[in-house]
Amino acid sequence: MVTYTMTSSLYFITFGMGASPFTNIEAVKVFCQNMCVSILLNYFYIFSFFGSCLVFAGQLEQNRYHSIFCCKIPSAEYLDRKPVWFQAVMSDGHQQTSHHETNPYQHHFIQHFLREHYNEWITNIYVKPFVVILYLIYASFSFMGCLQISDGANIISLLASDSPSVSYAAVQQKYFSNYSPVIGFYVYEPLEYWNSSVQEDLRKLCGGFTAVSWVEQYYQFLKVSNISANNKSDFIAVLQSSFLKKPEFQHFRNDIIFSKAGDENNIIASRLYLVARTSRDKQKEVIEVLEKLRPLSLSKSIRFIVFNPSFVFMDHYGLSVTVPVLIAGFGVLLMLILTFFLVIHPLGNFWLILSVTSIELGVLGLMTLWNVDLDCISILCLIYTLNFAIDHCAPLLYTFVLATEHTRTQCIKSSLQEHGTAILQNVTSFLIGLVPLLFVPSNLTFTLFKCLLLTGGCTLLHCFVILPVFLTFFPPSKKHHKKKKRAKRKEREEIECIEIQENPDHVTTV
Repeated sequence: MVTYTMTSSLYFITFGMGASPFTNIEAVKVFCQNMCVSILLNYFYIFSFFGSCLVFAGQLEQNRYHSIFCCKIPSAEYLDRKPVWFQAVMSDGHQQTSHHETNPYQHHFIQHFLREHYNEWITNIYVKPFVVILYLIYASFSFMGCLQISDGANIISLLASDSPSVSYAAVQQKYFSNYSPVIGFYVYEPLEYWNSSVQEDLRKLCGGFTAVSWVEQYYQFLKVSNISANNKSDFIAVLQSSFLKKPEFQHFRNDIIFSKAGDENNIIASRLYLVARTSRDKQKEVIEVLEKLRPLSLSKSIRFIVFNPSFVFMDHYGLSVTVPVLIAGFGVLLMLILTFFLVIHPLGNFWLILSVTSIELGVLGLMTLWNVDLDCISILCLIYTLNFAIDHCAPLLYTFVLATEHTRTQCIKSSLQEHGTAILQNVTSFLIGLVPLLFVPSNLTFTLFKCLLLTGGCTLLHCFVILPVFLTFFPPSKKHHKKKKRAKRKEREEIECIEIQENPDHVTTV
């Protein structure tokens, strides 16, 4: 429960940061809040009900009762006279086991493979140079991917993979990617459109855009028709009686909202449409346009709102690049503070921080190279990667740091022998559980599959390949353990010699 409490605390803290104001994506906040509640409920469930079930199951096993039927398990002689199916159902699997065997787990085939084959191979002096080269390649690709991080404002990734909208969006991006979405420019207060200063302000705001504007068309109409409309009554009268009646301008009727107060008509609101020409990096430029236009709506004399449905997603992901970096950084720092006072050797913390950072950056860089943008799903996976890496690397590292064998190689062998099977079983079952995600027709689900696959793969690579080799090169040193053992052995030999000299006939005491 001490280990489980530490793990649950780390999960709760990291997901708690995901639910904090540091996160600017509402979907991530909601998910992290639910995860925090789930972690608390799960912890108290394990601490109370599940723990009681384990005690009850242990009593059944100790008294040789069946774990399902709760009846006494028959003797081996009785089971030999029964059919095979009865033996399979009623046997507890210990009839053929020696009573002197203290740890049957040692005969597990994965444990046997690690102890007899893999440990000797990974610590071989001829294998270590290739592992170092492999890690350099891993670090290079991760660093290259981290330099190419892009936000997830691509709407295609939010659609089902078999949706017709995917084909439309792909064609639009292929042939018309040099143009921004059509931006709605909404003026939501009465303006003196006949005033030359207001007309100049509108031209400045629309500068740099291709505008589909009833204002510009109406001014052009007045100029061509040689009509003067310098006051309110003439401006609105010509607009309603002449301009909007012509067939080529009738589509502007829905862009102007009139109100009538007595015999006088007023324009209380209107809208224009703007299209900006962009380069290849369309999403970034559209976000920049938003950042420039929105402050103008508050500072200018004309009060307006700019909107396009795609802005909803661009608002979500405009700052998403910094969110996982902040959360991961705070998580690693907090983990260092929490575990600093809970371990005997500070190098255990140091190695854990390096390992988690390497795995986190590896997942971030490789998923970028795998065409995964930073959207809500990938950010959640990066938060989860932090906890997943701690769960699997911490036992291996702390066992190595606290081991008392003569050499680092022997220490890492004992660490792999003790925790390797559990790590391999956990990661393997985790990866097998990802297989159904391949059959869901959703781009977001496929993004989830990619990120979690990289999380499991990078963690497995560090636990079984990178750490077993690098820990044999660098501290902590095991020489002080060797000196202590030699001193104890020498002291014991001296005591034995004294006993033999004083009691030469009483050999049994030795």
